Amino acid sequence: MRWAVAETGDGGARLCPLDADGRPAGPVIQESSLVEAVRSRPEVERWVWRSTAEIYRNLLAAGVRVERCYDVQAAEGLLIGYEEGQSGQARSLAAAWARLRNLPVPADAPARAAETQPSLFESAPVPLPSGTDEFTALLEVYAGQLVRTARTEHPDRMRLLLAAESAGMLVAAEMSRSGIPWRADVHRELLDTMLGERFAGGSEPRRLAELADDVSRAFGTGVRVRPDLPNEIVRAFARAGILVSSTRKWELQQIDHPAVAPLLEYKSLYRLHTAHGWSWLEQWVHDGRFRPEYLPGGTVSGRWTTNGGGALQIPKVIRQAIRADPGWTLVVADAAQMEPRVLAAVSRDPGLMQVAARDADLYADLAARGFGGDRAQAKLALLGAIYGQTSGDALTHMAGLRRRYPAAVAYVDDAARAGEEGRLVRTRLGRTCTPVSVDSPDQTDLSGYAGTSASRARGRFTRNFVVQGSAADWALLVLAGVRHAIARAGLRAELVFFQHDEVIVHCPVDEATEVAEAISAAAETAGRLAFGPTPVRFPFTTAVVECYGDAK
Repeated sequence: MRWAVAETGDGGARLCPLDADGRPAGPVIQESSLVEAVRSRPEVERWVWRSTAEIYRNLLAAGVRVERCYDVQAAEGLLIGYEEGQSGQARSLAAAWARLRNLPVPADAPARAAETQPSLFESAPVPLPSGTDEFTALLEVYAGQLVRTARTEHPDRMRLLLAAESAGMLVAAEMSRSGIPWRADVHRELLDTMLGERFAGGSEPRRLAELADDVSRAFGTGVRVRPDLPNEIVRAFARAGILVSSTRKWELQQIDHPAVAPLLEYKSLYRLHTAHGWSWLEQWVHDGRFRPEYLPGGTVSGRWTTNGGGALQIPKVIRQAIRADPGWTLVVADAAQMEPRVLAAVSRDPGLMQVAARDADLYADLAARGFGGDRAQAKLALLGAIYGQTSGDALTHMAGLRRRYPAAVAYVDDAARAGEEGRLVRTRLGRTCTPVSVDSPDQTDLSGYAGTSASRARGRFTRNFVVQGSAADWALLVLAGVRHAIARAGLRAELVFFQHDEVIVHCPVDEATEVAEAISAAAETAGRLAFGPTPVRFPFTTAVVECYGDAK
């Protein structure tokens, strides 16, 4: 049974059971606190509340874990995107309630500054109009969302998507609470070795200062050149008779000049210093844990982002600092060729499904069937179809790909055409991408701009969206499955990291095998739930390691 729960202004909570239509199925109960209201009812199958990010953190801090929830705010974001083709619309309970009553829709609260630790930040909900009770608004909005869900083209799929998104919110809150095990001493040693000692006054560490001197000397003009300022580097090369348009790595690597080597090393170490240096370590790692704030559905495709901390861009060298606690280990699972397998499942292409029906290297199988055994060319061709690569070797092999896998290529071609023409595209479960572009004149419709660079760019995006977005939906179901399996088995294991196609579970050594099996089982179940019956397999490459840096 589902129960709705909302906080009251005095610190208490109101709650009641719900029927299948989202209406009260019993008396409304007043409790002294939301924590006690939830803690005292472990039999509730799913809690309906305004926002997991705003509510669940406090429950976890009090030692209360819930099995399932329905996040009204997350659901509103998906439903308004489906109905109006507008991403980024206000989705708070107050906005949803205003929308339901055709009132002016209040903007969502501004995002918290990324530099602020989530543990130091308590988010406040967007206020409802004076005289409007939150619990009453919650019941009205939830019942309205059930009606809206039933009106979608595939209601069962949309219900699954809403459940998966809500589950992702629970996982995100729990991962932020658990944190990634992090050895600050190992991190400092890496920084000291690579960057050298720090100087007083906040100046660059020794190695960066040395490389900056090397860059200036290489230009030989006697003028100090700041390698952290791209315009100065471009001008310095111009004085040396070399024209460059940027200081991007690929462009610099094509230049024969003594400044290139120290400049590239400087750029690499500078990124490490600024993104994951001593200041980052002091700000983000406490009590042996790095606790980023995950934002499920942070992009229109459904991929996660983080608010500060750079958790999804941890450099390989710094991964040496991610180490399991004594007696524990890290189960690092990486989905193998996820997006091509998703394309096979959503397109129902017989040939591609046959290739994706095995756990073996998908690209090697593709190569054996039509690319003369050249795995690199097979990978280039298939990823080119997904990402819209229309030149070079990718274009050369596209004709063969269309001939062998016509349904798969047609699937992404149709999505690209829809994007170019200003139409909506959706994932299989119903996550919607509107063809809005900041480059289009009215920012809402590209239908009058077919053939322009803006429409073509949008077409490339929507081509990838139907695959990447469906992969994000599948990944949510994997996370939900792993989380449920861990709880059902009574394991001490904890999900600590998720990034697109990679999951890390921190667990006692003797639980590692069971955790790896749970991940594999969750992947296959997620495939059936998300895409229906297909022969497509979704294997994970799993490593059980003490240090994350040893996983790849």
